[in-house]
Amino acid sequence: MSRIRHIRGSRIAAAGTAATTAALLAAALAPAPAAGAAGRPSRATAIDHATAALVRQASRLGLTDAEGTSVRDVVVDADGSQHVRYDRTYRHLPVLGGDFVVHLAPNGSYRGADQATRRTVSLPTVTPSVQAPKAADLAAAALRAANAGELLKNVKAKPQLVVDALHGAPRLAWRTNAIGQDSLGNPVARTVLTDARTGRQIDAWDSIETASGDGKSLYSGTVALETTQSGSTYQLKDPTRGNTYTGDAANKTDLCFFGICFSRAPATLFTDADNHWGTGTTSDRSSAAVDAQYGTNETWDYYKNVHGRTGIAGDGKGSYNRVHYGNNYNNAFWDDSCFCMTYGDGDGTTFGPLVALDVAGHEMSHGVTSKTAALTYSGESGGLNEATSDIFGTLVEWYANNASDPGDYLIGEKIVRSGFGKPALRYMDQPSKDGNSADCWSSSVGNLDVHYSSGVANHFAYLLAEGSGAKSVGGVSYNSPTCNGSTVTGIGRDKLGKIWYRALTVYMTSSTNYAGARTATLNAAKDLYGAGSTEYNAVAAAWSAVNVG
Repeated sequence: MSRIRHIRGSRIAAAGTAATTAALLAAALAPAPAAGAAGRPSRATAIDHATAALVRQASRLGLTDAEGTSVRDVVVDADGSQHVRYDRTYRHLPVLGGDFVVHLAPNGSYRGADQATRRTVSLPTVTPSVQAPKAADLAAAALRAANAGELLKNVKAKPQLVVDALHGAPRLAWRTNAIGQDSLGNPVARTVLTDARTGRQIDAWDSIETASGDGKSLYSGTVALETTQSGSTYQLKDPTRGNTYTGDAANKTDLCFFGICFSRAPATLFTDADNHWGTGTTSDRSSAAVDAQYGTNETWDYYKNVHGRTGIAGDGKGSYNRVHYGNNYNNAFWDDSCFCMTYGDGDGTTFGPLVALDVAGHEMSHGVTSKTAALTYSGESGGLNEATSDIFGTLVEWYANNASDPGDYLIGEKIVRSGFGKPALRYMDQPSKDGNSADCWSSSVGNLDVHYSSGVANHFAYLLAEGSGAKSVGGVSYNSPTCNGSTVTGIGRDKLGKIWYRALTVYMTSSTNYAGARTATLNAAKDLYGAGSTEYNAVAAAWSAVNVG
C-alpha cells in the first residue's frame, strides 16, 4: 500500500466555525509559495489553494470534523488550473471510496469536485463486533476457495479496520490481505472486505494485479541501453531514468506476511564486462533482463514525453525489475510495496518469459493508476483498472516503434506459446475473441473477472482510436463491430492516450464505473479539445457503441 503525504490543516473544521475563520485567516496571511514553470502555480500553491477550498466547501463535500484528508496527487494544467486529489479518513480509519478531486481555477478559486462517493460518512461506533482473528480466518478461507484444487502453504492474513463507502451506505469493515504460496512456492494473494458487524463478505479481489549500452533481447531485437559504469564493469542501471535497474531473482520468491515482506526474492544487479548484454536466447539469463530494462525505458519515456509524467509516481524516481522469479511462474506483476516490476519465466508451454514490451507497459501502468485514481480492483472499477493498463501497454508498444515488436491492438502476443491455444491474451478490437471478455456493457459486466470486464473499455479505446469495421492497421487485420449497429470514426491513438490519461489523473476516483468513465473522458475531451468538438463527439459515440450511454 503506497504512503500518502499528510498536509498542513488535514483535519476539516465545520463551515462557519471559529476554526474555519482561523484557518482562512492563516491562509490569507501566509506568504504565497513560489510559482512553478512559466508562472504556473506550483504544487505547494495548489495544495494551499485546495486546503482553503476544503474549509469553505466542507459541507458541500460532506466533510465533517470527524474526518481527515491527505494529498495523493496534484495536477497543474498549462493554463494554471489545479486539480488536487485527496484520500480521506474517518476517526483515523481509512475510508474506502472516500477519495475525491478538488478542481480549482488558475487563481485558486473553487470550481468543483469529483467524489468517489457523495454519501455522508457517519457511524455510530468504530468498535467492531467481529474481531480481527475472525476476519483473518474468513479471509484465509476466501483465499483457499479462490485457489480451489491448489494446496496452499504459509497462508497468513492481516486485517485492517476501515470504513467501506464503496458498497452502499458507509459501514465499518475489515480489509484483510491474505497471502500464501502455491505448490511451486509462487505467491498467491487476495484482499477480502468483511462487514465488521456481521462477518459477511462484502467483496474480494486478487491482490497481485496480473496480465496474465545495447542488448540482444528475447522479443524486441537489439536495443539501446543506458547503463552505469562501476570500475571495470557495467551495471544494468539507467542514471537517465531515475536509476531504474534490473536484477536477477534467481528463481526465488518473496516471503511476505501481513503485507510485510521479511524476505524478498533477490534482485541481484546484472553486470557485464563489455556493455553488450544478452544473446537473445533464454540460455543467457541477461537476455530477459534486456527485455525488462528496455520495457521500463520505453514506458518511462512514453509517460514523460507524451504526458509530462516523470516516473511512475511522477516524482522522478526510478523503479526496478526482477526477472527469473519463481519456478515456471506464468505471471508478471507490479507491486507498490517494493515499487518494482516482477517477471516469471513462464512454463515454456503456455507462456514464455513474460518480459514482452506491452506486458511491461501494462504492469507498470498499474503503478500509475495506484498513484492517481487508485481504481478499486473489483467490479466495474476493476475492469477499468485492467483496461487502463491494457490501453497504456498498447500505447507504449506503439510509441516504441520497434520493428521486432511493432505496435498492435493485441495484448501479450509475444509471450503466448502453442499450449495457450490462441495468438494473444486479449484483443482490443473485439475482446470476446478471447472466449471470455465482454464486447458490450450490460448490468452484469461488473460480476466478471476484471480481466474480462475490461473488454468494454478496451473495445471503446480501439473504436475511439481506429473506428469500427474491418481494416488493416500496421499490417494486422482487425474487425470491430459496434454493439448498437452504429459506425464510429476514430480520432487516432495519440488523442485516445491524452484523453484517457487526463480522465485517469484528473477525474476518475476509486469507485468510478463505466458510466463514470464516460463522464470522465467527456470532461477530459472537453478540456483538451472543447465541448462539441470532433474529439468530444467521438468519445460520446464510442461509448454509445459499447452500450455505455
